[in-house]
Amino acid sequence: MGEFDLIERFFKRPPRKADVGVGDDCAVWTPRSGHQLALSTDMLVEGRHFLSTVNPQHLGHKSLAVNLSDLAACGATPQAFLLSLSLPRADESWLQGFSKGLFELADLHSCDLIGGDTTQGPLNISITVMGDTPQGQSILRSGAQVGDDVYVSGHLGDARLALEAFRGSVNLPQAVFEMARRRMECPTPRIALGQALRGVAHAMADISDGLLGDLGHILRASQVGAEIDTHIAAGLMQTGPLWPCPKEWTMTCVLSGGDDYELVFTASPLAFADVQRAALDTSTPITRIGRITGSKQLVLLGVDGQHIESSFESFDHFAGK
Repeated sequence: MGEFDLIERFFKRPPRKADVGVGDDCAVWTPRSGHQLALSTDMLVEGRHFLSTVNPQHLGHKSLAVNLSDLAACGATPQAFLLSLSLPRADESWLQGFSKGLFELADLHSCDLIGGDTTQGPLNISITVMGDTPQGQSILRSGAQVGDDVYVSGHLGDARLALEAFRGSVNLPQAVFEMARRRMECPTPRIALGQALRGVAHAMADISDGLLGDLGHILRASQVGAEIDTHIAAGLMQTGPLWPCPKEWTMTCVLSGGDDYELVFTASPLAFADVQRAALDTSTPITRIGRITGSKQLVLLGVDGQHIESSFESFDHFAGK
């Protein structure tokens, strides 16, 4: 099967939003009037971002989900995406599963594949996603204000727990492992929540490299600090009720685990009712875990409100971790 047969069979669809889609040298897309473009790109490399044993359908889902999560973090509506795919070989069974997972999530969010590239080489998946927000309503990292509450969506730490199980660092009951693995391989991009928080959240980021690291991006961009209630954050693991995870493991997974693809955001205490309404309207759990301060420091608080020492570090591709 050649390159163009591969594209025709597994990835070509009639364009719904693009003026010209897959099949030309360029895709042509006219943005909606009164909206700003939101664009993001992510690359997934075998052995670095996913295991060789991953279900290809799950990988197709995750490849797009991590990009949609970036759109969610700025309150954007997905519109289209480009796919660049490096493959060791044209494996029809793998391609069938991968494209199925990819398009199921794309269809769920009405996001069209409008172009890209394929080549032979080590397995490498790169997606550029495009969305839009009403003019002036994008939620950025730089808007956090002193006195804001800090919130996170959903659950944190389960993906890291699954990774440690794959590494052999921890032995999990099968039911716990399967739940954690699902969280690692099939994250849910919080698109609806991101849109519901437009005009409510002052600043927002998605949690891809770990809560403390991604919250740190907000703090640096906004030139503020934060106090985080670790005893509240420690209860955010979805697998927590099923397995008595040791405290040190819980804190590592929740605070610096990464691969959660939830949202961390700040909002005024006066917006509490609006935050709760956004959670209810989108059926998304939201937890208040701290507050923004003027100290320009990220401080962790124990159950007694005392400062605790932090040795937690988020993922860094070039830090050798």
